[in-house]
Amino acid sequence: MKSFFSKGSILVILLLTIFLVSDAQQCRPSGRIRGKKPPPGQCNQEDDSDCCKAGKMYPTYTCSPSMSGNTQAYLTLNSFEEGGDGGGPSECDGQYHDDNTPVVALSTGWYNSGSRCLKNIRINGNGQSVVAMVVDECDSTEGCDADHDYQPPCPNNIVDASKAVWKALGVSKDNWGGLDITWSDA
Repeated sequence: MKSFFSKGSILVILLLTIFLVSDAQQCRPSGRIRGKKPPPGQCNQEDDSDCCKAGKMYPTYTCSPSMSGNTQAYLTLNSFEEGGDGGGPSECDGQYHDDNTPVVALSTGWYNSGSRCLKNIRINGNGQSVVAMVVDECDSTEGCDADHDYQPPCPNNIVDASKAVWKALGVSKDNWGGLDITWSDA
């Protein structure tokens, strides 16, 4: 009996299936938000935070990249203190946190509706490691409004960290703001 598929066509189908499955596992933008100009004095630019620009389109995400033993991410700087660029109190406990305490906010997908609240994660970067507690969400679904301090939505791969985390990683202060890292649940 003659086979309907050749060995070559089976290989092509197998490779296409693998490609489609891996492509489906990627996190893609879920929408966009049009930026609005913040009212005067309403966007706190402490720690070089960005303010939304009128008319600019910002991607939003309901997901974050898949987790692994050491998940790749981008570390940013945030103040969790009252009056800091983090905005209001932390989502997990309704409290502000001292910048000398190692705390973080995670992008929406990794925050996972608060499932990581008040749990520790291990951050690896700059040849160092630090344990920090998750206290907030770095909102990837909304932004450019008063609730978000007129800052754009977070990208989907952010670990937004207090000054204590940056110090523990041994990053010189003039290089604070953005660093490629890996992280895992501790």
